[in-house]
Amino acid sequence: MKLLLQRLVFVLALPAVLVAVWWFASAGSTDVYWPPLRTILKTFPDVWTGERLIDDVLPSVSRLAAGYAAAALVGIALGTVIGSYQRVRAVCEPVLEFLRAVPPPVLIPVIMLFAGIGDTMKITVIASGCVWPILLNTVEGVRALDPVMAETARSYGITGAARLREVVLRSASPQIFTGLRQALSIGIILMVISEMFAASNGLGFTVVQFQRTFAIPDMWTGILVLGLLGFVLSVLFQLVERRVLGWYHGLRASTRRSS
Repeated sequence: MKLLLQRLVFVLALPAVLVAVWWFASAGSTDVYWPPLRTILKTFPDVWTGERLIDDVLPSVSRLAAGYAAAALVGIALGTVIGSYQRVRAVCEPVLEFLRAVPPPVLIPVIMLFAGIGDTMKITVIASGCVWPILLNTVEGVRALDPVMAETARSYGITGAARLREVVLRSASPQIFTGLRQALSIGIILMVISEMFAASNGLGFTVVQFQRTFAIPDMWTGILVLGLLGFVLSVLFQLVERRVLGWYHGLRASTRRSS
């Protein structure tokens, strides 16, 4: 219990300090673009009603989930193939480096030409940006497979799907989760950017509409919602990571104790 309270203090200390600084720094503000924090918090419940959460937040989260899931499937599958075969890696590496260097927001007009302006476009934009950290980290994780472990698995007759699941992906899973974590942050950014183009709902669309109508406190509440959404998704990701990679974190903890 004591350890839990200490962790809670560490987690909440910096956000509490930042909120306090924001509160006092903006308390006497008369700038229309920099309203006091108390005004923003007072506006928050009036703006983000249950209806708006369903009409704007839920579609955004759905698009993010779909794009993120598609990127994870494609990135892990391709990364496993590319990382497993040196010749495939040699052929694909120049193309991957070129495509990775292209910023995903630049592709939005091109994607709109092929996918239209509906949810398909937004999901494609999110997936096109999220796939790269997942793909590249999967490649590196698969390449780093311990040769002794691979030879031992072969000696015990572990081949095919069992080898892929229990040896290759399990060994690469810490690196894969690193890519998944990076992709989550990118996905939230692209979710907002994609909703600023030809959208009729979503968090990005709503924040831009508030800005265009000079509803500045409402705009700031949208920014707070995005921050809270990112925080909640990060916490959920950590819970999943701890459960899936429990063996890895336990191994690292025992190594630190022994050293």
